[in-house]
Amino acid sequence: MENFFKALHELGEENSVGTEQLIEKVKSAMLKAAKKAYPHSEDRIRVEIDPDSKKFAMYIVQEIIDDEPIDENEINIEQAKLIDENAVVGGTILKEIDISKFGRMAALSAKQSIKGDLREINRNQILNKFEKKEHDCITVKVSQVEPGRGTVTVDYDGTELYLFKAEQIEGETFKEGSQIKVYITGIGGKSKKPIVKISRTHKDLVKRLFEIEVPEIYEGIVEVKSISREAGSRTKIAVWSKDPDVDAVGACIGTKMARINAVVKELNGEKIDIISWSEKPEEFIAKALAPAEVLKTVIVSEEEKMCTVIVPNNQLSLAIGNKGQNAKLAAKLTGYKIDIKPQVNTATGETAPELSEDFVVPAAEKSVEDESATEEINISSEENAEVSADKAEE
Repeated sequence: MENFFKALHELGEENSVGTEQLIEKVKSAMLKAAKKAYPHSEDRIRVEIDPDSKKFAMYIVQEIIDDEPIDENEINIEQAKLIDENAVVGGTILKEIDISKFGRMAALSAKQSIKGDLREINRNQILNKFEKKEHDCITVKVSQVEPGRGTVTVDYDGTELYLFKAEQIEGETFKEGSQIKVYITGIGGKSKKPIVKISRTHKDLVKRLFEIEVPEIYEGIVEVKSISREAGSRTKIAVWSKDPDVDAVGACIGTKMARINAVVKELNGEKIDIISWSEKPEEFIAKALAPAEVLKTVIVSEEEKMCTVIVPNNQLSLAIGNKGQNAKLAAKLTGYKIDIKPQVNTATGETAPELSEDFVVPAAEKSVEDESATEEINISSEENAEVSADKAEE
């Protein structure tokens, strides 16, 4: 029996199940197995498991009679007195069952029943722990880093979670024992075996980090309107204040940049642009292209979400960004396809026309220019927006 209780304790620890709860599940499984072995004694079987006294026994409650017993549910008074001298006809006595005689099938049935119960307990525990935290940020402890695949095992309140390579910020390294923040993107397999999916690259991780650092966001005074992100490189976040006396951008930056620096530190130095949201798309698009200066923004098509932006020639590269990153992030942030043009065509020396609200870029202006001309760019607001640089021809 010593081995049984040792195995019971280990099973409880492995599955994060309390001993009392586990004992009840074992009792239930053993009852099912005993009822198969003693089908006529279904309501008379008792199971006793006491981890303190290390006692594990099963009994059949026998009725004491003064006649010949017809089955295992009865016992003659003379036999009963050999077990208990105080036995009387009409009373009951406990007959211990030899568990070793259950047979292979009964033992296997009990084992499968316990496994099924443990799976259900684990499922409920995970759902109870994480369902309310779905789409939220949690702090976890790094417990193991797998060198080959790069998968990081983390611990959250006794539950192991896995941060896969694709969900890690490129270039970041992890040390065992360190604490990091992750975003719960969802919980898969809720009806069977729940899998908690976590990420460091999801754009909403940035939103949750600002909620932690900026009380005005948490309290609902400042609202995060949209976010675009290239994890590990740059994030643009558009904010708006419901209170005219509260500066949304200033609240996110904090005194001496303390709030934004805390978020940047958690993201290992990722650059963050905080932009004031505007209900006027022309104004919002111009701000989204920061740090570049924008001279003019015209909505070409509201239905197709297309616009044209004119910037000073010396700001064109800044507006586009390295490999088109700044323009791509601005497009994702605003939801508009942005066509960025220089103020002066370096090939012809022509200044960009005075744009009116109904201005539409003619097809001829989108085609060829001199090779020395600065590249133009069309940025799609779709997730996989691609940069197309149209080099001029002579």
